[in-house]
Amino acid sequence: MTARVEAVTIATDPTGAPAERPAEATDIHTRILRLALGIEDSRAYWEHIDPAVPAVERALLAFEQRWFGSKSLERVRFLLSSFVHRYDTFPEALGVLRRWNAMDASTRQVICHWHLQLSDPLYRRFTGMFLVERRALRDPKVDRDIVLRWVKNEFPERWSAATCVQFASKLLSAASEAGLLSPKRDPRALLLPKVPELALAYLLHLLRGVRFAGTLTENPYLASVGLVDGFLDQRLRALPGIQFRRMAHLTEFEWEAPTLGAWAEATL
Repeated sequence: MTARVEAVTIATDPTGAPAERPAEATDIHTRILRLALGIEDSRAYWEHIDPAVPAVERALLAFEQRWFGSKSLERVRFLLSSFVHRYDTFPEALGVLRRWNAMDASTRQVICHWHLQLSDPLYRRFTGMFLVERRALRDPKVDRDIVLRWVKNEFPERWSAATCVQFASKLLSAASEAGLLSPKRDPRALLLPKVPELALAYLLHLLRGVRFAGTLTENPYLASVGLVDGFLDQRLRALPGIQFRRMAHLTEFEWEAPTLGAWAEATL
């Protein structure tokens, strides 16, 4: 039997005991029906959010200060509640995103994609498994009918036909925003977004502190953006701040920074 080793630093609380790590979401929900990737709204959230402000006070503050432009108070409340699941669930990551003022557009795109994957198991399954499988086909394209069939097969009789159609449309929209699909008209070609070095390093340091299904080299987050096998190894070996080695099925990481926050403090 061949072993696989991937070193992970375990965070501790002030008493020295292991701290509970945040985890990827596993419960299916419908929030994507009202908010797809939300890149610009996410950026506004990172710029303005103060975790010290109680959640009950945030909506009126965000509305009065126009964090999200001219959106209604009802819409602001929904955005805030959705972003709590996408970002506040991972407090160290949110702290990094709040301080990351010079983030470029490509980095912002894939970070929003990964956080939606973390918070939405349906989107994670769609982009990290289904689209990855479609990419291996001779003519890797999708349209709404194909995605609709996938939704119905994955969750038979769970939702009405109209709701399944909404899911198919929103999954296509979110994946297009993430740069995984060509926009607008069907059929849509499968694409791969640009993944800058800082974005890849952010994801790896984030996943070190998160409970998720998979390993640091085999997971739906990397697979969704085409970072698999030899191509992933090339990127990891060239990544500053991380030493990566692979021998057959044995992999090993060495980290210059002990946590995501420490990485951001030294790098950004």
